[in-house]
Amino acid sequence: MRTRRRTEVPRSSRGRRIRKLRLFTLTCVLGLLGAAAFTFGLMSAVAGEIPKLDPSRQPELNGYVYASDGHTVLAVLRGDENRVLVDSDDISPWMKHAIVAIEDRRFYEHRGVDVRGIARALWQDVRNKEAVQGGSTITQQFVKNVYARNERSIARKVREAALAWQLEKRWDKDKILTEYLNTIYFGHGAYGIQQAARIYFGHGAKELTIAEAALLAGIPQDPTRYDPVAHPVAARARRDLVLTAMLREGLVTARDVKNADAVPLPEADDIRQPGTQSPHAPYFTNYVTEQLVDRFGAAKVYGGGLRVTTTIDLRLQELARKAIASALPDPDGPEAALVALDPTTGNVLAMVGGRNYRESQFNLAVQGQRQPGSAFKPFVLATALEKGISPATTMTSEEISILLGDRFWTPRNYEDAYLGPISLETATIHSDNSVYAQLAALVGIDDVIRTTRRMGVTSPMQQVFSLALGTQAANPLELARAYSVFVNDGYRIDLTGPKGGKTWNRPRAIDAVRDVEGTVVDPFRQVSRKVLSKRTAQTVNRLLQGVVREGTAQRAALPGWSVAGKTGTTENYGDAWFVGYTPELVVAVWVGYPRELRPMLTEYHGEPVAGGTYPAEIWKAFAEKALPALGKQPTGFDLPPGDYASPVAVVQRDGTLQVDNGNCNNAYTVLLYSGTAPKRKANCKPNEVEVPNLVGRKLSVAQERLASQPLEPVLLYRPAKPGERLNVVVAQDPKKGRLSAYDAVRLWLPKPLNGVIPKVQGLQLGVARRKLGKLKLNVRIASWTDGVPFQVVSQTPKPGVAAEPGMPITLVVARG
Repeated sequence: MRTRRRTEVPRSSRGRRIRKLRLFTLTCVLGLLGAAAFTFGLMSAVAGEIPKLDPSRQPELNGYVYASDGHTVLAVLRGDENRVLVDSDDISPWMKHAIVAIEDRRFYEHRGVDVRGIARALWQDVRNKEAVQGGSTITQQFVKNVYARNERSIARKVREAALAWQLEKRWDKDKILTEYLNTIYFGHGAYGIQQAARIYFGHGAKELTIAEAALLAGIPQDPTRYDPVAHPVAARARRDLVLTAMLREGLVTARDVKNADAVPLPEADDIRQPGTQSPHAPYFTNYVTEQLVDRFGAAKVYGGGLRVTTTIDLRLQELARKAIASALPDPDGPEAALVALDPTTGNVLAMVGGRNYRESQFNLAVQGQRQPGSAFKPFVLATALEKGISPATTMTSEEISILLGDRFWTPRNYEDAYLGPISLETATIHSDNSVYAQLAALVGIDDVIRTTRRMGVTSPMQQVFSLALGTQAANPLELARAYSVFVNDGYRIDLTGPKGGKTWNRPRAIDAVRDVEGTVVDPFRQVSRKVLSKRTAQTVNRLLQGVVREGTAQRAALPGWSVAGKTGTTENYGDAWFVGYTPELVVAVWVGYPRELRPMLTEYHGEPVAGGTYPAEIWKAFAEKALPALGKQPTGFDLPPGDYASPVAVVQRDGTLQVDNGNCNNAYTVLLYSGTAPKRKANCKPNEVEVPNLVGRKLSVAQERLASQPLEPVLLYRPAKPGERLNVVVAQDPKKGRLSAYDAVRLWLPKPLNGVIPKVQGLQLGVARRKLGKLKLNVRIASWTDGVPFQVVSQTPKPGVAAEPGMPITLVVARG
């Protein structure tokens, strides 16, 4: 028998293994001790900061907003005046319910950090491929508000979470919620719930109703976007969202929601802000304050000790106020808004947002969304020039109807006066709607919107062709800024973001922000962004000078100065505009009734108020004194290059300008600059017509629609599905596109193979059963009701749909 020899491990090798194991164990123990010590130290340090979170202990320093001279105070940013701390008992329970429902519905369940909420937010962000939902709890948001730090970093998030976790161990939920409501910003200078209730509703936070609480609870997420004065539609939608959240959580009843939804939003005249502003430029000052809050957060703005130098020139501000007062002295008559910009720097030099700031804080210069009328036409002109269309191009000013797919648009000229064949230059000078409607249809309304957006107009714009004639609302500030692009050879002036980074598509109202020590914390630097070609900008300048020289804005002419601009008058004389500029100054003026769209039919010395009346006169009264006050001398605009242009027949097709192949119905012969002709040739068919979408239409309607194109219907059938409606188009070929006139369009209709459900309503039950039995239908009596005994009151499905053997049909029968 063989015996196995056991291999002996050398003692030296065993010793090395033991020593390694001991070293590994010691390392792990030291690591755990180190981690524990670090965690203990971090928690101790974090816990030591808990007392600093108490808003009543926060040291607050006065901040100041100055005019451009650097010493005239426009506003004092006092945290202790703009925020009034209140106890829990002084806050309406509805306010607490509303803020929890919309901001952190699991507030009473988590311990400061909601893991489920973070996971849910992450999932929504992944699904939408962008940050659409935050995972921060109310406790974390409170910590962030108190620390007044807007920087985004992982370290900050970790610190907030640690502080929130520790805070939940020290404070009860009601105290956290109360202090959170004491520190959030509600817009209009309202810092904290007590001040918000006073400013928006004229009473304390304790008296807030369901509707009021829901409105306020929706604002902190974005105080600018959900401002009930500037954006009432968005504010109401946000309030509805809060009410729905409260209903879902069982905090209110359906009747409560219905009653709250019927409550109107606060009026602009009812909102009263704290009296910490000087009378020099109150509308501008409020605009600056809102920008500061967006940039730095409310906690740092109110009580953070900032020193803010703005761009406002108080000499020009006073000149603007006097120009408006001299033209519109009647306190019951129309009002005016005025914005003046330095086009080369983007600086806001003057801003008049209304007649009396004490009576109404609604800023007509920034928040006033009114139709600009023909003042919008330069954006259409710029779009055409960018496509190479020369202003020498001729179009016919006449009463026309423009086909827009399946409908017609019929624009009209002022007083139905038409000039016949005219150049785009003449159409611009005399503000011809007919020609500009045709031009917009040719270049494409989508491209007009894109041009307008690039130039700085941020107000909502719907894709409707009447947009080209100024039917979509805008405000004076954005129009002035957009016109500045023409002066700047096609460049738009933006702001750099905080600490550089992403730019702000906003005018420059702040020159610099310093801290208490005088160190610049944000220089609000400008950055130029090219949005139009130099030739386009210079050509627009040349044409708009003609509007002032011989067109609708002759009252704005300044002898010796080169002035360009465009008037705007809405169809019912409810709004009147003039946006005018020199190479040194851009000024937008709006005139109208701010509280309602009231036709101004006799307010101009017994005549209607048009853009060339009060707005042009106010512009002139202001500019003729403002330009010398700025030390400016008359200079001229640079002339555009004299590029050669040749005629080309073009058509708007599939969203682009294409060369006519000789068959296009809506082609225009335009003069195109050399090298700008479209590369693509249109594939228009002879006598081309659009194919309408007829699926879901009744056969008779579909046939009538095809005949109007004209196109020929070809009827095809497929077996009908049980219960399917008959004589309704279920498919077509082609589904869309274009054909030549009288080409065929195939329409598919359902054909019943097993009969049609008859009408038995009103028949006796026995007769109805026999009639339905012939089709082998499964008759069911659903219920009995009052009426003629055994008479069928109703049937499901309704008559006229396809039947099938065994198909159930339900009858409601009268018992008598």
